[in-house]
Parts: sequence; C-alpha cells; structure tokens
Amino acid sequence: MEATILGKSIIVPNVKEIAKDGNLLTVPDKYIRSDLDTSISPTQHNRVDDDNNDLEVPVIDMECLLKGDVEELNNFHSACQEWGFFQLINHGVSSLVVEKFKKETQEFFNLPIEENKKYWQKTNEVEGYGQAFVVSEKQKLDWADIFYLTTFPLHERKPHLFPVLPSPFRDTLENYSAETRKLGMKILECMSKTLGIDSLGNVFGDGQQSIRMNYYPACPQPEKVIGLTPHSDAVALTILLQINDMNGLHILKDAKWLPVQPTPNAFIVNIGDILEILSNGIFKSVMHRAVVNASRERLSVATFYSPSLSKEIGPMSELITTEAPAKFRRITMVDYWKGLFSRPLDGKSYLDAMSIN
Repeated sequence: MEATILGKSIIVPNVKEIAKDGNLLTVPDKYIRSDLDTSISPTQHNRVDDDNNDLEVPVIDMECLLKGDVEELNNFHSACQEWGFFQLINHGVSSLVVEKFKKETQEFFNLPIEENKKYWQKTNEVEGYGQAFVVSEKQKLDWADIFYLTTFPLHERKPHLFPVLPSPFRDTLENYSAETRKLGMKILECMSKTLGIDSLGNVFGDGQQSIRMNYYPACPQPEKVIGLTPHSDAVALTILLQINDMNGLHILKDAKWLPVQPTPNAFIVNIGDILEILSNGIFKSVMHRAVVNASRERLSVATFYSPSLSKEIGPMSELITTEAPAKFRRITMVDYWKGLFSRPLDGKSYLDAMSIN
C-alpha cells in the first residue's frame, strides 16, 4: 500500500547552515518576527510574567493512574481540562531506550549538513528535513530545522525516509516509537476513564503516530526570532522529550507566557485540537511556542498521535447532551489534514474553523 500524501510545505533554507556562519551578527529578514502580536512577543523568553511566578505545569504519576488512584485521576483530569499540559513521571518507558534515543538524535543533528540533506523534504510533501506549514514565499520563518516523519502505521512510512536512516539510529527510533506508542495508548485509556466514555482506544487503535525532531540553533538575535510559532497542536496527543538541557518551551496560561522547566526523567504531554474536538471542549488544547537563545542549540522530539486516515472525527456521542450540544463539526481525517497543511501555523485558528458557531 502506498503512503498517503496529505500536504506540502515550501522548501526553505537550512537554518543550521545559516547559523554556522561565525560572522553572523544579524539574522536574515525572513526570520525577523515583527509580525507577532506584542501580547505574544518572544522578547519575554528569559523570564516568567510576575503574576505567573507561582504557577507550574502539573506533574502526573503514571503508575498511580494505572493503579486507579482516585486522587491522581482527578489531578490528571484537571490537568487536561485546565492546563492542556502536564509532565508525566513513572511513565514506564525504559530509561535505556530514552537515553540511547537522546544520544543518537543529537548525533543525527551533528552530522554534516550534506548528510542531513539526504532526508530533505520533497517538493510536494511535508515529511522530511526542513520546515512545515510554509505555504507562501512571503511567509516569515521559524528559527529551526525539523525532521518530520510518520512512524505508524507501517504502510504510511515514506520509503525515502525511515527505511534509509543509518541503521543504528533507525533501530533506536523504531524502539523509541514503539515504546511511546504503547504509552500514548495508556494515556488515552486513562482519559477515557476520567471522561466516563467508552475506550478512546477504539478511535486510536489503528491510528497514526508521527515524530518531529526539532533543532533550534543558537541565534545572534534571539529576541527578534521565534523557534516555533505560537500554536496549538492539531493532533490529538503530543509526547515531548527534551533532548539536551537547554530549555525553551513556553505555554500560554491565563493569557501570559509560562516557561516550562522539564522535570528529570519525565515526558511533557499536551492535549491537541483533536482531543478538544472529541471531548466536546472538556479537554483543552493550549497554545505554546519555542524560543531560542544566543549561547546554545536546543533539541527536542515531539511524538504525535491521531486517529487513522479512515476515521471521521467529531465530539464523542456520549459527551453531547441537550445542555452540552456539539461544539465542533464532523470531518474526515483526510480532509482535516489537507486543510491543516494548506495554511500556516496561527494560534488556534484551525480549531476555530472546526467550531459550530
């Protein structure tokens, strides 16, 4: 079966190549983000807003969830409903698998640029090495390179990407994606329990998993660029792994940006737009961004989960009542992805387009 092509992204310059210039003092105009609203400006990337000093992303214990601990299940539900983000400890993914993956991901981005370009995006695809959601030559760009590829189902893997990765890294990625897929399904089962609905596993059992490796080079003008444009994830669920010790993830909480300090040996998990749709707005996807710095590169890996391409999504029937009518329209997953990849990242605008007004 041939892999499905759902969208494309204009091929753009390699940011690692731009950043390696030792004489670079100012970044190209294409990356200057004067287009960002001052309320979500990256100029605050080194501090927490004063009113948010006491706020921290909730930490959830997976072992307690799986044991049915009522208090932890309530904390989990609250995190999904009020934060859209949480840090997951005791998640059950082997530390050996995680550390090996972190090491080899760093080594992958340390390869010469010509080696990275073997996995360059093709003209009519969004997967590969480059950037995503670039739909116009006039569009401002993120200060980042990404390597994006589908890992599951197997027939959706692009033959020019996953199968041709260097064998040690390919095997390590295979192990990591398998472990995190099992974790993702466990998280979804816990969500089903707190929502009081039939298993979300019925929606996601044969679903899609994809991985995006993010490389944010050091930048001589970090206050003028953005590593990742403010947005909510269009997928259902994201599991984020910090690769090195350079932070840069911010989430929008109470209309202010809150830097996330990763908890050791934890995954950062966030709700995506599809889960907000399926839960009929009970769970919330949250805007977030990545900022860069002048001193060091930053690396992270996001693993995404979504229903299969054969599915149609909309609010779960058990969550639609007279008092809580459907808030979102139904749409096939194929049309959902095609619509997503036809537009630039822009806050929660794509989810807004799914709303029933």
